This record gives sequence, C-alpha cells and structure tokens, in this order.
Amino acid sequence: MTLNSKITRGSSGFTLIELLVVVAILGILAAIGIVSYNGYVDSSKKKSAQNIMMQIALAQTEYYSDYSEYYKTGNGATCTPSSGSSDEIEKELLSKADLITDEIGFEMCIVLASAPSNFKIVGKQTSSNCTITVDGNQTVARDNC
Repeated sequence: MTLNSKITRGSSGFTLIELLVVVAILGILAAIGIVSYNGYVDSSKKKSAQNIMMQIALAQTEYYSDYSEYYKTGNGATCTPSSGSSDEIEKELLSKADLITDEIGFEMCIVLASAPSNFKIVGKQTSSNCTITVDGNQTVARDNC
C-alpha cells in the first residue's frame, strides 16, 4: 500500500444538526420580528386615527363659523361609532374625503358635550376595545389602548 491510498477525505459540508440549529435560530428571529412589526402597525393605526380626529376637530370650528352650531352624529350625551356615522362625518365635515378607511380600523362619531369643549369626537377600534376621544379643546384621551 502506498501512502496516498490511506488518506481519507474530510467532510466538506454541514451536518444535519448544524443546519437544524441555524433554521431554529432564524425561526426565533423571525417570530420576534413579526411581533415587533405588528406592534408598530397597531400603534401607527392609532396615531393615524388620532390625526384624523384632530382634522375633524378643526373642521368643527369651520362648521361652527358657518352654521353657529357644532355638527353631531349622536343623540344626547353619547354616541356609538359606526361606519354610518363615520361616513356622515366625511360627508359633512371633510368634504367627502375618504379618510376614515377600513385600513386604519377605527369608526368615529361626534357628540355634543358641555362647555368649554362643546363637542367630543369618539373613535373606537373595530378589532379591540381601544377608544380615543378628542374634545373641542383638542385634548386627547385614550381608553384600553
């Protein structure tokens, strides 16, 4: 026998265990990333709804200067946000602009309140119990958000 025939070849690839460990690590990192991403999306929807509600509050000022009263969608001191009340708000205050969309996941309504704020804009998230309220002084309150 010669010396060359006794040399064995070394492994040039990865073992199955090494590949499984890498796949497991990538799966854990992906799961963490998806949870973080969903949190960012949810908070951006809430902030978007809040910004629309601030625009509605400004539109209320213009409506008041035209008609000497504030626009409302609810009767009495309460209102229930719905797609119908959201559509009414867009039609009457936002020049038919389609701002309150399904993508933000909120429905809104307006109710008259006692002075000094005079009105409240209530937005309720359709997928949870999160409620955002903006009053005539543009003070924001969040409940279950």
